Formats: sequence, C-alpha cells, structure tokens
Amino acid sequence: MNEPMIHKSIGKLLLEDGQLNLSDIELIEHCQKEQGLRFGEAAVKLGLISEADMLQILARQFDYPYLKPGEGGLNEELIAAFQPFSSQTEAIRSLRTQLTLRWFDGERKQLALIGLGTGYGCSLLAANLAIVFSQLGQRALLIDANLRNPCQHQLFNLSQSVGLSELLVGRANTEAICKIPYFANLSVLTAGTLPPNPQELLGKSSFKLLLRSLEKQYDVILLDTPDALVYADTQSIVMETGAALIAMQKNNTRVSDALSLQTQLADSKTQIVGVVLNEAWSRENS
Repeated sequence: MNEPMIHKSIGKLLLEDGQLNLSDIELIEHCQKEQGLRFGEAAVKLGLISEADMLQILARQFDYPYLKPGEGGLNEELIAAFQPFSSQTEAIRSLRTQLTLRWFDGERKQLALIGLGTGYGCSLLAANLAIVFSQLGQRALLIDANLRNPCQHQLFNLSQSVGLSELLVGRANTEAICKIPYFANLSVLTAGTLPPNPQELLGKSSFKLLLRSLEKQYDVILLDTPDALVYADTQSIVMETGAALIAMQKNNTRVSDALSLQTQLADSKTQIVGVVLNEAWSRENS
C-alpha cells in the first residue's frame, strides 16, 4: 500500500524527486536547528531549492496537485493547473464554491457552459473549472460537446481520434474518456471526429443515455458547448443538463444577444445557474 502523501515530510518528498541528496538534508537540518527555521525555509535560504519548488512540494504534501511551466504537455492557459495561487485561479475557486452552493448537490451533477461570441473563453473557463473541482477531490468529467470547433483536446494535449461523436453512434465506449495525468480526479471526453450533423447527433436518445450513465461515475460533469449565437446545438445540450452557466465577454457581448439567449433558455426550461463576465480570455481563437 502506498504511503499517504500527507504523512511524507517535505525532505522525504524532495529526496524522492532527486531535488536533494542526503548531504543536502543534513545541511538543511543543521541550518534549521541553528536558526530556528522550518525545513523548507532553511532549504530555500541555503539556495538548495527555489520558492517555486517549495510551493509545489507543499501542494503535493497536502494533495493539491499543480504543474510547473512546460510540465505535462498541457496548455499553459489552464491557469488552475499552472498558477494555483493567482487571482484568476482564486476567482475560479470562488465560482466553484458558488456552483456547489447553487447547483451541485450530489443529485444534480451536470452543467453546460455556454459562451456568447467568438473565441474560446467559454472553453477555457470550462477546462479551468473542471481542474479546480478535481483539486477539491471531486470526480470531475469535462465533456467537449462542441462538435463544431472543439478545443479541449488541444488544451489537454489529447488525441481527438475517438470521442463524444463516436460514443453517440455506438462506435466507441466510455474507455474513450481520458484520465488526465497529474490530476487523479480529472477526466476529459474529447469531441472526437467532427460529424456532418452535430445538432441531430446531440438530439439522439444516445446522448441522454450517455449522460445518465456517466452520472453514476462522476460527481461533477461539465459540458463545453459551441457558440450559442451561431449554432442551435446548445439547445439540445441544455435540454439534457437542465442548467447552464453563461460566459460573456467584457466589451464584446451585446446586451441584445444576452437577452435573446435568456429567452431561448427560458423556453427550454433551462435554469441559468450563473453568469460569468470574462475579461482575460476574450481573445479570438486562432
């Protein structure tokens, strides 16, 4: 049986990672006793590890994984994976708390994220939100239900050869869902092959059955969707999730478009759980 991470000392973790050797440990312990410092503080003061190394080891010790720049092959715009102490990630964690209070209650597990306008701010929000839910210990699944211009496979460095579209036509099973290395509680289902009939495919009973079966395996299921202003696919998606989180772009989303979407969601009896005004990710998807 593996030793729980929380029971491992910082020195032991650094030793296992090869960042320190036994001589380094002895030197740090001597400095620690002489100056009344904590082990990590002494290691940083001696220049044997950096502040960034120290923060990452502490995160591992408390089972809160995150990555160093360039690690894991993930897109660095996944700020929750690379910058867990930034103000943006803190805002995403606050959003996670609000969603837990307002929607996710153990029985309600699905939520569609809907974007208004071009770019992939909605997709980045969905991806980062999935990461922070997984860091909380929730079994989180991110489904790329954007069968028009998907990007989750790019963000998480995954193959798009088999995904949601294959599951919906019976050409694959849930083994197509990818576990994300470094984040034990996070899984992603890519869009798969882009079909010629996305709206019809998402309207099939197989989509509803798939979501119902996945509810038994995951605590939180987030669905990334195509641009709601351009494609009607979103209506098929929210009819199954029953709820939506709307992502708007600062200085870009028009009030008339937002009101139009609100009317559409009301007609489909979809609950609007919240609205996010997105400033940092309102760039074009090139």
